[in-house]
Amino acid sequence: MTDRMPDQLAASLLGPGDDILRQNEKLLAIASALIRHAESSRGDSEAGYAQFERAALLEDQVRERTRDLEKALDLLNMSNARLAEANRETESARQNLASAIETVQEGFALFDAHEQLVMCNTRFNALLIDIRADLKPGLGFLDYLDLVSASSHLHLPAGMTRADWVAMRRKRHDEHHFIFNQEMGDDRWIQVSEHRTRDGGTVILQTEVTDLIRREREERGRLLDDQTRILQATLEHLKLGACIFDARLRLLGWNERLAELLLLPRNRLRRGMQFDLLLEQVRDQFVFPHGLSAYRLADWVRRARRRDNFQMELTREGGQVYDLYAQELPDGGFVMSLTDITAERQAISELSRAKDTLEARVMERTLELEDALSRAERANASRARFVAAASHDLLQPLSAAKLYMASLSDETMSPLAATTLEKAQNALLSVEGILSALLDISRLEAGKAAVHPGPIPLAPMFRALRDEFTPIAEMKGLQLLIRDTEAVVVSDNTYLRRILQNLISNAIRYTPKGRVLVRARHRRGAVRVEVRDSGPGIPDDEQELIFREFHRVNAKASASEGMGLGLAIVERAAALLSHPLTLRSQLGCGATFSVEIPLARKDSLPKPAADLLAYHASEPDSREQTVLLVENDAELSRAMVQLLEKWGINVLDVSSAEEALELIADTGVEPDFWLVDYQLGEGMNGVELIRMLRQQQGDIKVRLVTANRSLELMKQAEAEKITILPKPIVPAALSVFFSGLEQGR
Repeated sequence: MTDRMPDQLAASLLGPGDDILRQNEKLLAIASALIRHAESSRGDSEAGYAQFERAALLEDQVRERTRDLEKALDLLNMSNARLAEANRETESARQNLASAIETVQEGFALFDAHEQLVMCNTRFNALLIDIRADLKPGLGFLDYLDLVSASSHLHLPAGMTRADWVAMRRKRHDEHHFIFNQEMGDDRWIQVSEHRTRDGGTVILQTEVTDLIRREREERGRLLDDQTRILQATLEHLKLGACIFDARLRLLGWNERLAELLLLPRNRLRRGMQFDLLLEQVRDQFVFPHGLSAYRLADWVRRARRRDNFQMELTREGGQVYDLYAQELPDGGFVMSLTDITAERQAISELSRAKDTLEARVMERTLELEDALSRAERANASRARFVAAASHDLLQPLSAAKLYMASLSDETMSPLAATTLEKAQNALLSVEGILSALLDISRLEAGKAAVHPGPIPLAPMFRALRDEFTPIAEMKGLQLLIRDTEAVVVSDNTYLRRILQNLISNAIRYTPKGRVLVRARHRRGAVRVEVRDSGPGIPDDEQELIFREFHRVNAKASASEGMGLGLAIVERAAALLSHPLTLRSQLGCGATFSVEIPLARKDSLPKPAADLLAYHASEPDSREQTVLLVENDAELSRAMVQLLEKWGINVLDVSSAEEALELIADTGVEPDFWLVDYQLGEGMNGVELIRMLRQQQGDIKVRLVTANRSLELMKQAEAEKITILPKPIVPAALSVFFSGLEQGR
C-alpha cells in the first residue's frame, strides 16, 4: 500500500485533463521540489533516498513526454507546410483559370450545382454595364436573372414584360442546353448559349453577333429593294391606279396613275403612310353610294379576316365614275385599285335611256333604234379593237417580267425570296391567262380566228393535258383520270387543245372533292371527248348562262380562280370548228361536258413526230452560240438579253431593222439565230427585215416575236414561211428554239 501511494499521488498531482505540455511543467516542478527537499534533509536517508528515486523516475517520464511532444510538433509543422503549399497551388490554379477564362473572346460564367456563381470574366454581360458591379461569386442564378431583367440596357420584345422575360429564361434554363439571340440597347445583339455540366453546374456563354445580324438585315434589305423595283415596274405598266398596303395598313407601293386619279401631288403620297391618313385626304372628293360611306371601306380594311373582296362604285362632282376594288394578300395586307369607268357607265346610261325611249315610242323611234344598234355594234367593234390593242401593250411588259423572273429562278436566294418569286410568277401566269382569254374572245367574236384543220392524234395531246393538270388536281385533293386513246381526229390543234384545257380547268375549279374523268368515246365516224366531274352540278336555269362572258356559277370565286371566260371560249371555238358541244348535269350529280370531233381518214394520218407538247424546257447547250436580237422595246430587250446571257448565249441587240442591216454590213458577223420583233417603229417591220435577210444570207434560223395575233399577220407569216414566237415569251419555247428541237426554220 505504501509503494502504491507515490503513483497515486503523482496521478492526482498531474490531473487527467492536463495536456502534455501542462503535465511536463508539473513534473519539472515536482522534480525540482524533490531535489531541493533531498538536499535539505540528508540526515533522513531512507526517506530522502525514496524521494530522490521517485524524482528520477519522474524526470525520465518528463524526457519521454518531451520527445513525444517534439515529434508531434515536427509532424504538425510538416502538415502545416504541406497545407500552405497546397493552398498556394490552389490559389495559383484559380488565378490561372481566371486568366484563361479572361482570354476567352465570349462572355463566360460558371454556376455550381447549387446555382451559385463561381466566376465570370469581364466580357460576361459587358453590354449591361449597370449590373456589372453586382456580378460576384456566390450570386444565386435567380438573383442573376432578376438583375438582368432590371437592367436599363436590356431590350424586351414588344408586349413582353420584365417578369415575362424572367419566366422565359427560367423555362429555357430547365432545358439544360439551348441557344437564343437577345437584343440589347443601341441595336446590339448577343447570342446566349447555356449548357449543363456533368456535376449539375451551369456554363453560360455570350457572343456578340451585332455585325452578323446587321449584315443579314442589309442583305434582306437589298433583296426587298430588288423585289420592290420589279413590283414598281409592274405597277407602272398598269392602266388603272393601284396601291399595296402591308398587314399594318402601311402604304408599300403605288403607281403614277393612282396619284392622277386621286388628284394628289407627289409629296402627298409617301411610303409607310397609314391607310387612314390617305383615306382622310381623298374621301371628300367622292360621293359614295346610297346608305354607304368611306367608313365601310375602312371597316373592311380593319377586319381580321377579309374573306370577301371589296368593291364599290364611286362618283365625283362632274359625273366621273370610278370602280374601287380591294383584295386581301396572303401576308395580311391588301391591294387596292381604282379604275375610271365613266365611259362604260355613260354607255350603259345611254343604252338604258334608249331602252326606256324604245319602250314608250317603239313605232316613232324605229330609226333611232337602228342608230342605237349601229352605235352598239361600233362600240362592240371598238371594244374588240381596244382589247386587242390593250392586250398588245400589256403583253410587252408582261414578257419582260416573265423573262426577268426566269433569269432569277435559278439564282441562290432565301426561302422567303423564292416563295415571293413563285407567287409573282403565278400572278403573271394568271394575268397572261386572262389576256389570252380576252384575245380569244375578241378574235372569235370578230370572226378573225385563224383555223387550220388537219389530222390530230389525241394520244400526245392527252399526255400533255395529264402532265399539265395532274399537279393542279392533286393540290385540291382530286383524282384526275385521263384515259388513253389511239383516236386521230380532224380539228385545229390550237383551238382543240384550248377547248379541252378550259373544260378540264373548269371541272377542277368547281369540284371540291372526288375526281375528274376525261375519256374519248367513238360515235359513228366521230369521237366524243367527255370531261366528267363529281362536283355539285349546275342548276337548269344556269346551264345556258354559264357560256356567257364573265358569268360564274360560284360568284364567290376570286379573279385568280377564273374570270368566267373559259366556257365562253369553249362555246365559240366549238362553233368555229363545227364541233357539237353538249352539257349534261343535275344538282348533286356533277356535270359532263362533251365535244364531238370527226375522225380522220386512215390515209390522212400524220407521220410520227417528236412530242414537243410534253417537252420540259431547260437551259440550252449554248456552245458559243450567237443571237441577233432586234427589239425596239428597251425593257423587253434588257430582259431578253439578261436571260440569254445567263444561258451562256452571246447576244447582239439592236432596236431597228436598219441598225441590224448596218451591223451585219459593217462587221460581217453571221449570227446563229435571229429574234426579230414585228413592230419596230418607223421603217421596216419584222417580216420585211426577215425577207431581206433571206435574200442576203439564204436560209437562217429566225423567229418573228410579236404580241400581234391578227389573222392578217398570221396569213402573211404563213405565206412567208416564218414561224411566230408569240408574246409573252415563254422561256421554254426559247429553249426549244435554241436547242434545235423545234421543227422548221
